[in-house]
Amino acid sequence: MRIPLFALILALLPQQGTAQALANQLFGAHSMPSMQAPEAIGSYANGCAAGLVRLPETGPTWQAMRLSRNRNWGHPDAISYVQDLSRKATQIGWRGLYIGDISQPRGGPMTSGHASHQIGLDIDIWMLPPQRLNLSRAERESLSSISVRTEDQRRVNANWTRQHHELLKQAALDPRVDRIFVAAAVKIEMCKTATRADTAWLQKIRPAVGHNYHFHVRLKCPRGDRHCVTQTPTVAELSKGGNGCDDTLNWWVTDFLNPPRRERTEPAAPRARHPREFTMADLPAQCRQVLGSN
Repeated sequence: MRIPLFALILALLPQQGTAQALANQLFGAHSMPSMQAPEAIGSYANGCAAGLVRLPETGPTWQAMRLSRNRNWGHPDAISYVQDLSRKATQIGWRGLYIGDISQPRGGPMTSGHASHQIGLDIDIWMLPPQRLNLSRAERESLSSISVRTEDQRRVNANWTRQHHELLKQAALDPRVDRIFVAAAVKIEMCKTATRADTAWLQKIRPAVGHNYHFHVRLKCPRGDRHCVTQTPTVAELSKGGNGCDDTLNWWVTDFLNPPRRERTEPAAPRARHPREFTMADLPAQCRQVLGSN
């Protein structure tokens, strides 16, 4: 008797009382998406995704990079967003976009790198303006992006251009976008150069460590995806008309880049578990069906 693949995978998943397999190894083993309707499940750093779609490796205005990772899969909203933004990139003078990681074929915790990118709604876009869009697979593995900030993290460097500013503005103006992570120096520079009448979209531009070679777009939960967990709003988001510039200029330059000395009066908080340490028990229950689907 032939055992259905779904039942076989469920049988192989660890049961209570047995050693727990790591979720990133289970999701990383899949080279194709689940045969289900598209759905983002869980949160950006604790979830999975059904029915993801592959971003074509090459298009008229984009190329997917690091193809060996097989991370050019996303929710249909993410794939259409990439294609739309890449066309807008040509309007500001770029040839298109180089696209980094989106998600694994079934989302979930990754075998290396990101804590997020688990539900098909996170997209890394290189800061490097493409010189051409016919790179070979080998070139996509060896080519590197460029950093747009100084080593001390306080300022943008000579690689930063007005076209970068315009591209990020177009990226943020899209109503599908929840927020965009950039290096603190980028947010600071954009706050300095944006006109007063043109800053509401800057609220979506958020400073984050390690985003000087690429910017990270995070889309909102798609309408109808009832198991998708919406990002919790920050205090700044709740304020009317805020763009985050005052907080950015004050906090990142002082407390983060030049932290004041403080005496420790309380024990250090325990280390938070990284998603690479998650087991299936840590993920939403629906992720078992995603993992076991044909």
